[in-house]
Amino acid sequence: LLLVRGEHSLQITGILNGGLWLQNQGLHTVYSLVTSLMWAGTTLFAREYFAHEREGLNRYWFFVLVTLGATQGVMLSSDLMTAFVFFEIVSFTSFTWVIHEETAEAIKAAYTYLFIAVIGGLVLFMGLALLQHCLGTLDFEDLAAAAARAEDPVLVRTAGVCILFGFGAKAGMFPVHVWLPKAHPVAPSPGSALLSGVLTKVGVYGILMTSLQALAGDAMFGRIVLILGTITMALGALMALFSVNLKRTLACSSMSQIGFILVGIAMYVLLTAAGDAEGAGVAYSGTVLHMVNHSLIKLTLFMCAGEI
Repeated sequence: LLLVRGEHSLQITGILNGGLWLQNQGLHTVYSLVTSLMWAGTTLFAREYFAHEREGLNRYWFFVLVTLGATQGVMLSSDLMTAFVFFEIVSFTSFTWVIHEETAEAIKAAYTYLFIAVIGGLVLFMGLALLQHCLGTLDFEDLAAAAARAEDPVLVRTAGVCILFGFGAKAGMFPVHVWLPKAHPVAPSPGSALLSGVLTKVGVYGILMTSLQALAGDAMFGRIVLILGTITMALGALMALFSVNLKRTLACSSMSQIGFILVGIAMYVLLTAAGDAEGAGVAYSGTVLHMVNHSLIKLTLFMCAGEI
């Protein structure tokens, strides 16, 4: 609400060294609005879905609100450290959605989700520390210029791979995808809808912003993303074909669609490295379009699964 005043940026001081920075423009605004729309629709659906349930609902509603705030924090972040802080909050608060039913399967899936989230967060933080060391900044607006002046591109690429792994753990990217087909079938359908429609995009958003700003000219990094994206795309589709559980099928389909989005990011990086600005612009537009498409359509499909 403070960002709507007409100013595009907001600083929250007293947290970490440089405070938390938020901004409201471009892709930040688009995905903030998409997140708000999807959360509102899922919340309306959840009232009916939980109509006959009495256990754990206060806990569910509380963590839905906290996760919404943290997700907006990621989408509106103007630097990678701010994104990291809110990203970690999302990981821990959304854990309660997976474990909500408290069955043996739900508990096992929830701890798998938490384990991968913690490992991913540690690797992500290592990548951010390395990137800060190499470039001297984590601000999205300054990363491109700092990366162009970097003395050791290999070290910057190493930091990028760590960041890719950390954000990829939430996105459902191969090889850190194992939580996704386990968590969705046991989570309540409103939670599954948000996990697939929004929270996987939190990870993709981090990968996209890092690739756009710090590694757009690194062809080797683009090839790494391309290989992982292609494997994720094919493996998710194959797992969906062999699934006999509707929500698991949708979860595997989400994994495959994340692969498509990663391939789009890889194309942007590779085309930028090749000097094809027009092609890179098309790749970026297609990537963002498919992110929004998948968010809205898969959210609706998971709500339909809950209705069934």
